[in-house]
Amino acid sequence: MGSVDLIASCRDSICQIGDEIADAIVYVDAGTLEAFQFIGAFPLLLELGARAVCSLENASPLDAVADWHSTFSHPVRKIVVLTSRLLSDAHRYILRCLGNHGTVSHCTVLTAISEIGHSAYVDSPLGPDAFQEYETLLVQDHEELFKKCEKSNKHKDSISYTGSDFTSDVDKDSEWGSGVHYGSNSESSPTKRNLFDGDLGQLEASRKKLSVTVSHFPMIFSPISSRAFVLPSEGIIADSCLSNEHGDSLGPGLPSISTGKPFDSDEVPPGVTLTAQFLYHLANKMDLKLDIFSLGDTSKIIGKLMMDMSSLYDVGRNKRSAGLLIIDRTLDLLTPCFHGDSFLDRMLSSLPRKGRMSSSYSMAKNTQTPSKHSHAAVRRVPLDIKVPFETVFKKEEPKSRTSMVSEGIISFMSGWNSAEVDSEVTWLPDYSEKAHDDRLGSELGTLNGSLLSNYAGVRYLEALLDRGAKDGLMLIKKWLIEALQHEKLSSASKGRQGASSVSEIHSMVQILSRDQMSLLRNRGVIQLALAAEMTLQEPQSSHWDAFTSAERILSVTSAETTQSLASELRDFINTSTSVDSHKQATTMESSHGLLSFQDVLLLTIIGYILAGENFPTSIAGGPFSWEDERSLKDVVVDSILERPSSVKLRFLHGLDNELEAKAKSKDVEINNKDSTGPASNTDDFDDEWGNWDDNDNADDQKEEAYGEMQLKLEVRDRVDQLFKFFHKLSSMRLRNHALGEGLAALSRFETDSYSRKGLLYKLLLALLSRYDIPGLEYHSSAVGRLFKSGLGRFGLGQSKPSFGDQSVLIIFVVGGINTVEVREVMKAISERAMQAVSNS
Repeated sequence: MGSVDLIASCRDSICQIGDEIADAIVYVDAGTLEAFQFIGAFPLLLELGARAVCSLENASPLDAVADWHSTFSHPVRKIVVLTSRLLSDAHRYILRCLGNHGTVSHCTVLTAISEIGHSAYVDSPLGPDAFQEYETLLVQDHEELFKKCEKSNKHKDSISYTGSDFTSDVDKDSEWGSGVHYGSNSESSPTKRNLFDGDLGQLEASRKKLSVTVSHFPMIFSPISSRAFVLPSEGIIADSCLSNEHGDSLGPGLPSISTGKPFDSDEVPPGVTLTAQFLYHLANKMDLKLDIFSLGDTSKIIGKLMMDMSSLYDVGRNKRSAGLLIIDRTLDLLTPCFHGDSFLDRMLSSLPRKGRMSSSYSMAKNTQTPSKHSHAAVRRVPLDIKVPFETVFKKEEPKSRTSMVSEGIISFMSGWNSAEVDSEVTWLPDYSEKAHDDRLGSELGTLNGSLLSNYAGVRYLEALLDRGAKDGLMLIKKWLIEALQHEKLSSASKGRQGASSVSEIHSMVQILSRDQMSLLRNRGVIQLALAAEMTLQEPQSSHWDAFTSAERILSVTSAETTQSLASELRDFINTSTSVDSHKQATTMESSHGLLSFQDVLLLTIIGYILAGENFPTSIAGGPFSWEDERSLKDVVVDSILERPSSVKLRFLHGLDNELEAKAKSKDVEINNKDSTGPASNTDDFDDEWGNWDDNDNADDQKEEAYGEMQLKLEVRDRVDQLFKFFHKLSSMRLRNHALGEGLAALSRFETDSYSRKGLLYKLLLALLSRYDIPGLEYHSSAVGRLFKSGLGRFGLGQSKPSFGDQSVLIIFVVGGINTVEVREVMKAISERAMQAVSNS
């Protein structure tokens, strides 16, 4: 079986645009930034001759001074923009870049969305010739902005413009609409202007017309390893909805429940269209000829769209054959909900992420041309990880931070994205006088980024993909020992075998980071070690273990009766209520690691899905009896009203003020109880004798009681809607009987009764064993359709291929995947290969 190296393919695609990158300032948006961080593309861009690599959303005139110490002897004359979004979304940022650099005469825009994708997207104003249209519009807007600037007051620092089809009223007031400089004074630095004074004057005198080139660059995705990738969380493909609002929808970020009913061509969600475009162009870029298989309603639409885009020319070229299996995420929601034994999945779930940069895109959606077919955007969590590097510099005596700490920070910051670490750092400011300043902590806070799937040629994440929690920590310890040996540093744990502890990993990191050059050379391993340390610390470690224990209990109980499963769920909810109350009443952290109310709601989802799979005959009003479900609802309502301040959930949106008021009243009541004495004496009783008939506060008390009852009814209505959503989850396999029977039949591939396997593992084993899967659809290629319609009449028909017979296998899950599933897919392939060897 062949393979495709995704990391190498991405880097090769970047090298193919080396001519455009050379001598240019490269701007990348948030989605491209996330994708390029994984493959370590920024040193590669600098090697190809880029002056600087800058953020598109945070473009500044100061970007031009990034090449002061480079060998370029002329001002910047071209910029390259790589965007994972629509051209209409990135338009105002591109204009901002052009306005910031008045010497630019050529702009290259590389977008991950094809021309057909732009024209098919509902909110895009561009037509079938999207790239040519945008080239003309960008030049027109740039020229008009330049003319307006020349007519305006020279003392004005910025301008606001709303003449383009892509700008909106939001731009007038947003932070992104300010700070755009146009004209000859764009290069704001006087030193820079003196350096290139002759070139600037010559260019300003000639005033060349801006030249714009727009091209398609499909290789913007995030390879976790050479064989696994995800879409950038801030790209337009991941942000676009995968299902419309109807009864079978679980949310915009997931495909709708498979019912077997055909889609209306006018109802295809934009995320489905963009996904089909991405997969088609990705296969073309890798010279793959696809045999497409789909499982699920949304996947079938994607396969059909890809077949409609194919042609005889595409099939007839000399390409490698590959099998593409497209699967709806909604066919298996249990696996991503479970906390499986994957070190990388545990790390990604525990570490904090940076905030989204592309939230402003939704603010500036084209309000001038609203569409009734517009869809809600999906807000996925970025994969940009925050790793606490300040722990590297902690000393045994934390009372004083010496200049050694500052020197380490300076060296680390200068070498974070640098390919050369042997040059002496002289240009960064001196932090030695800021040792006790809080700003030093903020500088440390900026030292975060995505885990590198490719660092100095070493594929760290690929090695961690196939590791459990204990094995992953042992592997990181092995890398640290090798790094210490290479640096000729001694460690107490050097050569020691056996289990690793967090303290042992931390001590090895501190030894490896004492020397500045060692810190820079081994920053990839140090980052992984710090991430592992944070993942296995408290309360993250206990919280993960509590989840796995609860999920194991639910899995065992679901095989018994629905009454026992409902009883376990009630116990979890009651326990979470007592835990949250304890956290509010005390400042102690002894309860860390136990499950919160939000966590228990996830367990409730797991319980409903398990009940639907194990008791499919009791689906009429949900898998549980009316009494059990009513008791579950009562417990949930009481839990929300018990500590309203700690409940921030989407299904309670609109009740925030009421819940906050109730939380304040509960706090006042608790404080009053604490301030009053344990008992009243007889004198107080006599003093209050005359006031017993005073009913001044009676009306207030009645009104307060009425408000509490009204709030409880509102919360109960919301909880009823929540449980209707649970009913959808439990009935997914019954919406399509043929597909449900096929999924149930895959249980024969459960090799271990004590550990649950996901759908991908069982499905892949079945396909590699040539089993027929009910509901699996094959999308014939252009040649297959020709044989079927014409030459097939003469007995030359083409037989249906098998997915396992292809030289390259591609599995794409519509809606996302986790690393546990990647590990199970790799295990299924290895097990099948071992069976083939033993049979031969």
